[in-house]
Amino acid sequence: MTPSLSKNAKKKSPVLELKNIVKTYTLGNSTFNALDGVSFAIYPGEFVSITGPSGSGKSTLMHIVGLLDNPTSGQILLEGQDISHFKEEALAKTRNITLGFVFQQFNLLAKTSAVENVALPLLYSDVPKNDRNKLAIEMLTKVGLADKAPNTPAQLSGGQQQRVAIARALVNNPLIILADEPTGNLDSKSGSEIIKLFHELHHEGRTIVLVTHDMELAKQAERIIVIRDGKIC
Repeated sequence: MTPSLSKNAKKKSPVLELKNIVKTYTLGNSTFNALDGVSFAIYPGEFVSITGPSGSGKSTLMHIVGLLDNPTSGQILLEGQDISHFKEEALAKTRNITLGFVFQQFNLLAKTSAVENVALPLLYSDVPKNDRNKLAIEMLTKVGLADKAPNTPAQLSGGQQQRVAIARALVNNPLIILADEPTGNLDSKSGSEIIKLFHELHHEGRTIVLVTHDMELAKQAERIIVIRDGKIC
């Protein structure tokens, strides 16, 4: 079953499309399909959530969508190009150019300033240092943290650290922002502020995929994809 499309998907070609994705793992002498024939598309400008209970295949699907792993079979199309069997070097380059990641644990470098954390993806894009710093400051300004540019993560609150992570996700102007449980380590007030920021980015035309086990959080998106037992419900 393919979830109904949002209004932003009408008359547009998918930015990312999964076709009959199967991911098989082997445990001892047995095998099982963590994903079993998963098909759906993400369209430019959509805000989509992927949700499901523990053990549903949600994390495996996040890794496939995030180009962190290859499927056992099926196709991944990025702007129409089949990248299903890209080698790791090609996948890494594609990830850096096309995806911006926001994680539950923030994944910031502990002894590195906010501006340097934000600029990190640009190191792999051959952007000159002066331009890297300029773009990083622009992104910190966008998330309301320009005054925190020299601060290390230890000098920031949890909500501020996640804003730095969002700025880092934006710095390469990605096709898709992939957020994995982005409010999981935050108090309710900080979590609400982060979700508000995602809505602002969505209204600007950003494509956002939110992965969460929390159905109430999933409902913040304009389209919900539910996975259960490795299949789309």
